[in-house]
Amino acid sequence: MTESSSAAADSAAGSLPANRGRWSSRFAFILAATGSAVGLGNIWKFPYVTGENGGGAFVLVYLMCIAAVGLPIMMAEVMIGRRGGRSPVNSMRLITERDRLNPAWRLIGVMGVLTAFIILSFYSVIGGWAISYVGVTASGGLAGQSSEGIGEIFSGLLADPGTLMLWHTVFMAMVVLVVARGVRAGLERAVKILMPALFVLLVMVVGYAMTTGHFSEGVAFLFEPNFANLSTSGVLVALGHAFFTLSLGMAIMMAYGSYLPKNVSIAKTAISVSVMDTVVALLAGLAIFPIVFANGLEPGAGPGLIFQTLPLAFGQMPMGSFFGALFFILLVFAAWTSGISLLEPLVEWLEEQKGMNRTISSVVAGVACWALGIASVLSLNLWSDFAPLGSFAMFEGKTIFDLLDFLTANILLPLGGLLVAIFVGWFLSRQALENELSMSARGFALWHNVLRYFTPVAVAVVFIYNLT
Repeated sequence: MTESSSAAADSAAGSLPANRGRWSSRFAFILAATGSAVGLGNIWKFPYVTGENGGGAFVLVYLMCIAAVGLPIMMAEVMIGRRGGRSPVNSMRLITERDRLNPAWRLIGVMGVLTAFIILSFYSVIGGWAISYVGVTASGGLAGQSSEGIGEIFSGLLADPGTLMLWHTVFMAMVVLVVARGVRAGLERAVKILMPALFVLLVMVVGYAMTTGHFSEGVAFLFEPNFANLSTSGVLVALGHAFFTLSLGMAIMMAYGSYLPKNVSIAKTAISVSVMDTVVALLAGLAIFPIVFANGLEPGAGPGLIFQTLPLAFGQMPMGSFFGALFFILLVFAAWTSGISLLEPLVEWLEEQKGMNRTISSVVAGVACWALGIASVLSLNLWSDFAPLGSFAMFEGKTIFDLLDFLTANILLPLGGLLVAIFVGWFLSRQALENELSMSARGFALWHNVLRYFTPVAVAVVFIYNLT
């Protein structure tokens, strides 16, 4: 059955508009959702936040956050998307109307779409870094470089607004190109190629890390918890990153869930996505930390970790230019799959609300996001001393780039997750949830109780802490 005929059949049944696409299978959704979750959050952000927060203890707390907070909210978001069958904004509107709930709840969808839009604006800039490094590594620019030389290459990139703008533009154009092609021809086809390739390459880099002589040190740092190294803020960072890496609180899972066939188990699918996402994050740690220790680098080096440690290794290893270029191509692919998922909620809404076709809505959304990203580009160089909210203690010294990252990861994402947990756990009828999730009685009771009682409390603590 073609994408259009499948959608038409569902429309006749009253579940979806006739022009909507659908995932071809449960596996296609898992790949797409994993492609959204597996991106720079795993390969760029997870290693450096782990390094900044003491290693093993942080990883343990992070895994607990995934299981007890991230997974229940992911299931809730996918359920909202499939139950509403439309964009996150309109799914929330339809559900509140159908179940006669307060219309203010639809703001969950609005806030999620806005959050995804903001994240993509600076995420695209980081994706541009990866594109730039493809050329640097392929040309042999890393060969024989010391750690200081590698650092100068990265610093030079950040100091050049013209180059950053070029690659930011290229990355956003790549995202728009895929999203404009639709669900199966664009999103699904892309992730079926890119995700397996990324996984294979990560395994290859882990294999190289095992030859550094410091692999056991990297394993110990990643998996042996020392809670003396973990602060309260580290716990909150772990919870915030659980949201970031699973693409929660930004309407993506609602948007993707709206394309999910009714006969697919939401619980099994969400568990598969969470496991695959976590495996990739841990593989990234196993690939990076042995290289960090082998070269006497600092594991808490911050956002530049992935652009300083691995390039150092590629500069020293046989055929390093080839493998380095290949790695950064795949890093671009990882960012690309996440980028298309971040743009999708807004494009879906423009199609429904403004009557735009897929291509026009993708271009409009992409250009708007690109324009906001210019501020992040300039904050890395020409505006590096500009802290727009610096008069507030929590935002002191934060550039526009830092501010957007902080606002989304530490405030908007947890707030979105909190509202989803409360809405689904306390306001949607139990019967509706049971019908949509089709879980065993024991499994449903566990999920429902965790979502109602534990998840909101955990997320509320993070949200309140970040505001004090």
